[in-house]
Amino acid sequence: MASLIPYSNYERALRRHDPFSMFDELFAAPLASANGNGAFEMDVEDAGDAYVVTAYLAGVGRDEIDVELNEGRLSISVNKVESEEDQGKNFLYKESHAWSATRGVYLKDAAVEGLSAKLDGGVLSINVP
Repeated sequence: MASLIPYSNYERALRRHDPFSMFDELFAAPLASANGNGAFEMDVEDAGDAYVVTAYLAGVGRDEIDVELNEGRLSISVNKVESEEDQGKNFLYKESHAWSATRGVYLKDAAVEGLSAKLDGGVLSINVP
């Protein structure tokens, strides 16, 4: 009886003997996620009297995030810059990168008044009345 193998593991198993396959993972998007689009992950919940939007932004600082609500469209933009401390160093291998991404969602009847956002431990929580 055959066993089920998750697609990503199956794909890696097929490429195991390909000497160039290591470059696919080496040059993959720095923030590649389970959603497959290379952007940060985001959850949107309808809590009745408000929408609760949660974005997972590990390693991103408050000053690197821009939240905008315009005519019901909530946009979260991230512009992660390389640390000044890292510039000029001779890295043999470095996994932290400068990157930018924007995610948006349309929230019916969303109101700007009372909108609040909080960044805690790499998790951005936005309440939209």
